[in-house]
Amino acid sequence: MSAEISTRPDSSEYATHFERYVSLVPEAGVVGVMEKQLDEVVKVFRAVARERESYRYAPGKWSVRQLAGHLIDAERVFGYRALCVARGEKANLPSFDENAYVANASFDAHPLDQLADEFALIRRSNLVMFRHLASEAWDRKGIADGHEITVRALAFIMAGHARHHLGVLATRYA
Repeated sequence: MSAEISTRPDSSEYATHFERYVSLVPEAGVVGVMEKQLDEVVKVFRAVARERESYRYAPGKWSVRQLAGHLIDAERVFGYRALCVARGEKANLPSFDENAYVANASFDAHPLDQLADEFALIRRSNLVMFRHLASEAWDRKGIADGHEITVRALAFIMAGHARHHLGVLATRYA
């Protein structure tokens, strides 16, 4: 089992459009951040009143349930990318169009507490994967959407992405 990764990714380890997520994680111990965040995300989603789960802050914006579903999708995609890169995958991993994913999912048909449970399961799975990585795996580089990326960067992106959307939920959906 690997030790907690304590090195922040360098900007050369990820595409520039991910900086907004990485910058939201100033801590070095990203696995610990992700572990605490799991409880935070579940708590926030469980605190949303049932009648607010379908709320959209503007026309064309995602509902609270869809935002939760997007977090689930992103957790799966980033976790898969981290697994692939950690295992030495050389193929370019595909991008994902988050709006198409949400449009083709049925998140609004599922109560937010069920979506919170789903997020928790996927995050726990990713945490186990990260904890079992050999220390050298954190530095491995792969390609996602045509850009070089490391496993370490993917972990920070995952934590920052969740923080970003919790912030959106707090400011736009409150």
